[in-house]
Amino acid sequence: MRSDCRSAGPTLTGIGDEAALGIDGQLAAIAELGWRTLELRTVDGIPLADLPEAAFDRAACALADAGVDVVAVDARIGGWARPVTGDFTADLDELDVLARRCARLGTRYVRVMSYPNDSRAPLDPSAWEAEVLGRMAVLAHRAADAGLVLLHENCSGWAGTDAERMVRLLDVTGGTGFGLLLDTGNGPAYGYDNHALLRRILPWTRNIHHVHVKDAVLGVDGRPAYREPGAGELRVAEGLRLLLDHGYTGAFSLEPHVAVRPHENHGDAPEECHAAFVRCGLALRRLLDDSVLPRPVGQRPAEAAR
Repeated sequence: MRSDCRSAGPTLTGIGDEAALGIDGQLAAIAELGWRTLELRTVDGIPLADLPEAAFDRAACALADAGVDVVAVDARIGGWARPVTGDFTADLDELDVLARRCARLGTRYVRVMSYPNDSRAPLDPSAWEAEVLGRMAVLAHRAADAGLVLLHENCSGWAGTDAERMVRLLDVTGGTGFGLLLDTGNGPAYGYDNHALLRRILPWTRNIHHVHVKDAVLGVDGRPAYREPGAGELRVAEGLRLLLDHGYTGAFSLEPHVAVRPHENHGDAPEECHAAFVRCGLALRRLLDDSVLPRPVGQRPAEAAR
């Protein structure tokens, strides 16, 4: 009798602040989907590293009481609001805080980016590269000492859209305290082909520890209009299957951007954010069950990846 793929597959999780501002609402959305893990970025609209101690303690207790594990946390280190000419101390301080908080939460993965150039006073390309590589080497060393792994996302920054530069970051850090996070839907917002990037980075799948899932169609103005996973144009099912066929063993983390983008707004209606997150989570489960995990009898992974 054929095994049932519908109950199998990778861990599903999601970035909680796309469902709700507060930790209780984030946990409610996860519970409705039947998931047991959460990715943390903000709580009550406040980045995790900036939460007052009492607020962080409450969030950690709520997670423990619900029996929900934290699979990763999202830092602002090297992000769109921290250009390469900015004060490096802010990133070092944030990492120090997150090291303590990750120990409490029982997670070791910290999402980072790789420093956009300064639009007002840009460094020349070689100086930009040297500064990014130097900062990342320091950060990765500190992360490793704290038992953490920094995960670079294909988003804002020097290596955000370029697989070869991502590999350069792996080289300069030696892979110690450093890995990659692949987002399936960042390409349209940053002017590159997500699927082409994925194919270039596949030889380094062992260095990909976490995946964000979003989907989109391109509007008439070229800007992305986000959709439920599988309802867009970004070949998400094909990409997820390629990752699994090349040995990916991490989680798939929902970041739908359908009702809210917390770095831009907090959403107009809490009920709408919750409903959209749950709807997208169910769509991700269907996508895996129907288009990613099943494979015709006798077909080898290499054949499925063609």
